[in-house]
Amino acid sequence: MTAPSAFQERLYVPWWGWLLPVSAAVLLAAEIHMGFPGVRSWLPYVITVPLVVLMILRLGSLKVAVSDGELRVGDAHVPLELLGDVEVFTAKTKRKAMGPNLDPAAFVAHRGWVGPMVKVALVDPDDPTPYWLFSARKADRLAELLKK
Repeated sequence: MTAPSAFQERLYVPWWGWLLPVSAAVLLAAEIHMGFPGVRSWLPYVITVPLVVLMILRLGSLKVAVSDGELRVGDAHVPLELLGDVEVFTAKTKRKAMGPNLDPAAFVAHRGWVGPMVKVALVDPDDPTPYWLFSARKADRLAELLKK
């Protein structure tokens, strides 16, 4: 049995991010259909629309969690004892963190539709990654939890 997580959130694509890809899938299916009867009338819709929905769900979501003594962002994880300074960036200040001040060796998990970001320094001398920079809707709460 695993311990309950101290923090957990999943960053999904908002509704307005679905409009263009799903519309494009429907238009592509309509072009393939082009009024022909039979299988060609429904098969393109059955293939393209669910495929686009799966791609949005899989590629667009990101899980951020603190549990079992680890910080998890997507598939990456790091023990809490290897974390250093924690900094929160708002939607307006994250431009500097993501732009000229970004270290190319940093771990970045950015979702453009999420405003705040968290920067967590790593104190592991064997790890070439200087810090993690990732999106989180409840960045202030997560930062307080990581500073403890």
